Amino acid sequence: MAVTPFSASLETLDLDPAFAMHRGGKLEVRSTIPVRDAADLSLAYTPGVAKVCTAIADQHELAAEYTWVSNVVAVVSDGTAVLGLGDIGPSAAMPVMEGKALLFKEFGNVDAVPICLDCTDVDALVETVTRLAPSFGGVNLEDISAPRCFEVEDRLRAVLDIPVFHDDQHGTAIVVLAALRNAARLTGRSLGDLRAVVAGAGASGVAVTRILLGAGIGDIAVSDSKGMIYQGREGLNSYKEALARDTNRAGHTGSTEEALAGADVFIGLSGSTLAEDALAAMADDAIVFALSNPTPEVLPEVARRHARVVATGRSDFPNQINNVLAFPGVFRGALDVRATTITENMKVAAADALATVVAEELSEDYVIPSPFDARVAPAVTRAVADQARLDGVARR
Repeated sequence: MAVTPFSASLETLDLDPAFAMHRGGKLEVRSTIPVRDAADLSLAYTPGVAKVCTAIADQHELAAEYTWVSNVVAVVSDGTAVLGLGDIGPSAAMPVMEGKALLFKEFGNVDAVPICLDCTDVDALVETVTRLAPSFGGVNLEDISAPRCFEVEDRLRAVLDIPVFHDDQHGTAIVVLAALRNAARLTGRSLGDLRAVVAGAGASGVAVTRILLGAGIGDIAVSDSKGMIYQGREGLNSYKEALARDTNRAGHTGSTEEALAGADVFIGLSGSTLAEDALAAMADDAIVFALSNPTPEVLPEVARRHARVVATGRSDFPNQINNVLAFPGVFRGALDVRATTITENMKVAAADALATVVAEELSEDYVIPSPFDARVAPAVTRAVADQARLDGVARR
């Protein structure tokens, strides 16, 4: 989506409720202890603080007990792939990162600090976040364009001993897996019975494909702007070459629409549009997740003519695939056990817990819970914490 240039006074902007809500920002920092008198001040700051500093200098792990580090996440972006707005830069990305931090607190009781970096080079991003890491218990990467986002996350995971999680990839993947498990169950099938086509090979498309492969989907193929990804196709980057090796067993080489003939599942993460004729050619009881925002690849009212279950990324339609269902609980669980990383098993555990929340209440318009369902974050938190212990990455 293109950003429309405009010029307006603050008074005019504040007439819009979105601008009014954002006036002064959406976050603040509050103290957790009172400073009522000199005695409190001497404990909170000098000279009392020196005792704590000295103890941490001797035993670095005490920082997790005596500072806020164990409960705070850095929300880091370079502003190159912001929502549907694209590369708008770090300053313009700040309202989104503030919003992300707000959601961490509201839905997971996790403190988060938005950090928008004025650099896009992979080396610079990795070095900057690495240097910031001692101040945080986890790093949530946000709105960094593909394919750089893959390398940034991989390198940070390799050098840091705290969870690093690119939400555009893994948050989306977790929620899609949960919703697809329930949609398959509703239609009398398992994941292993399904053939899926994913439109979009960016951050979310790759991660969704990977988690579904790991969960045992029957077959899955991925397309990009040039058509289906397959072995031998020229011009693929390393991530798409890996997809070509691991997907598309049927060998589809044409368009997304051609691959959809007889398919059980369409997952749209591309920002493109999908012709109704392609949906009509899908298998009976088809499942359509048209997740591009703000405009889905196909509108729900059109998709429902041909599909049994339809989901989008929007809150004004049923079955919203919303990352807020995943990332607050994932980080809350990881922080609670002071996990050193977020494993693939922890992501799948989060998806399974999310699916289970509504497993006994399923309908075509209800295969995934609402973000405001109070059961969601606790269920995901428990599942992630338990799995971290099973995977041996928990420090408590």
